Amino acid sequence: MNSYRDLDIYNTAFSLALEVHNLTMNLPKYELYEQGSQIRRSSKSIKDNIAEGFGRRRYKAEFIRFLIFSHASCDETISQLNMINQIHFKENPITELILKYEKLSKKINKYIQYVEKNWKT
Repeated sequence: MNSYRDLDIYNTAFSLALEVHNLTMNLPKYELYEQGSQIRRSSKSIKDNIAEGFGRRRYKAEFIRFLIFSHASCDETISQLNMINQIHFKENPITELILKYEKLSKKINKYIQYVEKNWKT
């Protein structure tokens, strides 16, 4: 593994962030800069923390810390998605996207456990 781009969790987070970005651009104008902006930031933060943490992978504790930030941003994104789903997507729910983020959350958690147990310092 030479790059954070080799990590499945990074690639998944990147593509999901694109999905969220495109989805939120269709929200009503009054939500573009409130709920829309917040969810775009949290979804992009997932991939960014994975990338930044990978850059610090020489220091196991630092890498884990950034993976935990990534996991927290994933939880925030799920919370935001649930909110906009209830407000703006009652007739056409975005449950599949929420499920994708829940799956990503589990993968990040598993990767944190892997790094804690197996990563060489």
